[in-house]
Amino acid sequence: MNRFLLFILMVFLAGFFLQGRHIGKKSNPDNRIDIPDNRISSWNKKLTDSCGIPEEAVHQALNNFSELKEKKIIQNDSLLTIIDYSRSSTEKRLFILDIKNEQVVKNTLVAHGMNSGIQNAENFSNDLHSNKSSLGLFLTQDCYNGKHGYSLRIKGMNEGINDNAYKRAVVIHGADYVSEQFILKYGRIGRSFGCPALPLEETREIIDLIKNGSCLYIYHPVLDSITQPDLKR
Repeated sequence: MNRFLLFILMVFLAGFFLQGRHIGKKSNPDNRIDIPDNRISSWNKKLTDSCGIPEEAVHQALNNFSELKEKKIIQNDSLLTIIDYSRSSTEKRLFILDIKNEQVVKNTLVAHGMNSGIQNAENFSNDLHSNKSSLGLFLTQDCYNGKHGYSLRIKGMNEGINDNAYKRAVVIHGADYVSEQFILKYGRIGRSFGCPALPLEETREIIDLIKNGSCLYIYHPVLDSITQPDLKR
């Protein structure tokens, strides 16, 4: 009898020990891409050193990307787009990142809203008719052909910061004023009514790459001091 009780006790302790080894481990049943802290750090260094993207921009973008995935909102988790409005409009400030391979697959010019500034974007708004750019996290939606040609709808994911994007008709589209030729003539690129407008010859390629549920993060240092609200669904 004593041997039997001893055997039961040993089985119980062994099971408890094995169970304890798995405490704190997160399951990944749908094989989603996870971004551990050390990988975020390596991305920060790589993108800051090679591309000059501010470290805080990379950190915020990757954290928001991870949160979208955690909430199962994101559909295209292979790409992340960052627009760095801390740069002059004469610089290529749109970056499309390949998350899996840690590569920049596209880097090009992008416009800001006419009331956000002239050469540099300095003022931002979520208000209707403001003609200013909005900052924060967006989710790309469907594409369509409109007055600006091939265009991509984007959904603002931060309440009070960019969630009026639909109402403001803020979309990604091409524009002839976003070009090196325009810069040579005027010393800057042209400005939009608040849309992140792209070079005409690159618009279709970029839209087809990031459409239908990928993450777009638009950065400026003013975001560093803003406590962003919970993501909208």
